[in-house]
Amino acid sequence: MSEKYSLSAIVETLGGYVLGDDSVLIARVASLANAKTGDICFVNDAKYQKALVSCEASAFVLREKDAALTLLPRIIVDNPYVYFAKVSALLNPPATVKLGIAITAVVDASAIIPPSCSIAPLVVIGENVVLGDNVVIGSGCIIENDVTIADNARLEPHVVIKHHCVIGQNCHIFSGAVIGSDGFGYAEEAGTWLKIPQVGRVVIQANVDIGANTTIDRGTLDDTIIEEGVKLDNLIQIGHNCIIGAHTVIAGATGIAGSAKIGQHCKIGGAAMILGHLEIADHVTISPGSMITRSLHSADTYTALMPFQTHKAWLNTAAKIRHLDALSDKIKNLEKEMALLKSNY
Repeated sequence: MSEKYSLSAIVETLGGYVLGDDSVLIARVASLANAKTGDICFVNDAKYQKALVSCEASAFVLREKDAALTLLPRIIVDNPYVYFAKVSALLNPPATVKLGIAITAVVDASAIIPPSCSIAPLVVIGENVVLGDNVVIGSGCIIENDVTIADNARLEPHVVIKHHCVIGQNCHIFSGAVIGSDGFGYAEEAGTWLKIPQVGRVVIQANVDIGANTTIDRGTLDDTIIEEGVKLDNLIQIGHNCIIGAHTVIAGATGIAGSAKIGQHCKIGGAAMILGHLEIADHVTISPGSMITRSLHSADTYTALMPFQTHKAWLNTAAKIRHLDALSDKIKNLEKEMALLKSNY
């Protein structure tokens, strides 16, 4: 990265204010442990004071209450973590792309592609595809027929968008993602499984990020919908007819079964499992690894985990769990007997 920004230029662009020398030049963001001259680090908590003292960065981003933790130049803001993200984006702009359609791309004549778009080598674009302005399609992507992709969307290499899907403005879809594959729908007849055609779409609204190798299935009849501002990590499975509410974030390896409806501004930890046809209220947080088996109707943090144990201890615990019903019945009978003794006393 060759371009550097002074602290004064950074705050002029992003806000905050500088304590110390505002002419210090910054080229990179870095961790406290590995920062060098020309780097800037963020500190979100005073507990990192020891690491800050030994850090070799040229400047820091701090809360006002932590401003005295160092005498080195620092930018004072309300939320250092958010500011760190903005500084990182400033110092690491997206790579420039070559406009136009690569000679090895295969594009159907009926597709509408504005001259401001970038279509990389080995892309395949089907019939009646409509791209907005400034769309970037990475190498090896496949976009099937009747897909619409709105302005400023970006597909990293090897994304697959299946037929009739809709991608909103400013979406960013990472490599290996498959949008609009068939949902897992079968009907049993005489011991065999009959596939149910999946005729809905996937509709992705504006400003959605979709991580690498994440899959979102098309609806059986109605659409699968990912609302505005949703952020999906890598390796997530979203089943057919799901609705993911606006500005919800979902961490990697999560599985959401068909027809689940997730509210807005939810936070779902990695490897969580949500069963089908459940409803999750707005502003719900689900802890990593939790199995959600019923609808959650009020905003709260939900956890469905057992603390880890040695394997021998776990077998003992599991054996006790199997007998909980019997133990519960014994306790109820004892309570009845105690109540009877008290009444006769």
